[in-house]
Amino acid sequence: MNYRRLGKSGLQVSELSFGSWVTFGSQLDVEKGKACMYAAYDAGVNFFDNAEAYARGESETIMGKILANSGWRRDSYVVSSKVFFGSTQERKPNQTGLSRKHVVEACHQALERLQVDYLDLYFCHRPDENTPIEETVRAMTDLIQQGKVLYWGTSEWSAQQIMEAHGVARQHNLVPPTMEQPQYNMLHRYRVEEEYRRLYSEIGLGTTIWSPLASGLLTGKYNDGIPEDSRLNLPDYEWLRDRLVGDEGKANLAKVKELGKLAAELNTNLPRLALAWCLRNPNVSTVITGASRVDQVKDNMGAVDVAMQLTDEVMEKIENILGNSPREQ
Repeated sequence: MNYRRLGKSGLQVSELSFGSWVTFGSQLDVEKGKACMYAAYDAGVNFFDNAEAYARGESETIMGKILANSGWRRDSYVVSSKVFFGSTQERKPNQTGLSRKHVVEACHQALERLQVDYLDLYFCHRPDENTPIEETVRAMTDLIQQGKVLYWGTSEWSAQQIMEAHGVARQHNLVPPTMEQPQYNMLHRYRVEEEYRRLYSEIGLGTTIWSPLASGLLTGKYNDGIPEDSRLNLPDYEWLRDRLVGDEGKANLAKVKELGKLAAELNTNLPRLALAWCLRNPNVSTVITGASRVDQVKDNMGAVDVAMQLTDEVMEKIENILGNSPREQ
């Protein structure tokens, strides 16, 4: 495993990390989740990603039980939470959003569920149009000064919103966001490659990218239809199913089949190729992987070796298949 700095910070994160979205609480219980997390940790993963909204808090509860009984030194791993969507189904006023009240209370709840004294990373899961950015920046700064959070960041914020947060922090001597968690994969590129392009050099933005396999599309498992055990058949994932059956989905499936052929030429598989492609971007601090089985975890870790096979020539072949470079659109 290789390790990269989280943007301009001194924090080092494994270039492949492990996240619990979709799986913990819906597909995995404590024992199965433990097996996957242990496999990732043994492979060198040191960053474990979570959020208050995942399985309405149950994901953090499961991860907390695993961490508490792992015997791992606290300084050997990095754990995150995210705030915005809330962890309750009822979602009454102040149980969601980025107000000082919810940011602080959600942090305390995450600490309790994860059974840790502090969060290494704390993300604003989405921008909140109803809360001034200064209020959120001040709340995050206070949590950092109290030792409850080490670094804070954003997820799916625009470049303009991130820069506004930095401007507020500079103006009022507060702590600016360190990292952003955007979606990034072969089929979803513009924000990471183009919109944020200047932020990497100007403010040293780090990225913890999610959905590197495009919600499973880049595994090739949907090439011949939707399997019965797919997440697309889970409640609340109709949006993902709809994305696959439209014209864009069909075009993407054609690209996936060509990418699968290229992966075979490299003596690897499509998931490892897709993860390795993300790793080739120097502005990616860590690629968040997910898995519901130990064998998937181990297979994903092989992307580290595949990344070394992706020469400029291979990357050009991939680009020709994708045909979606943001620079050329």
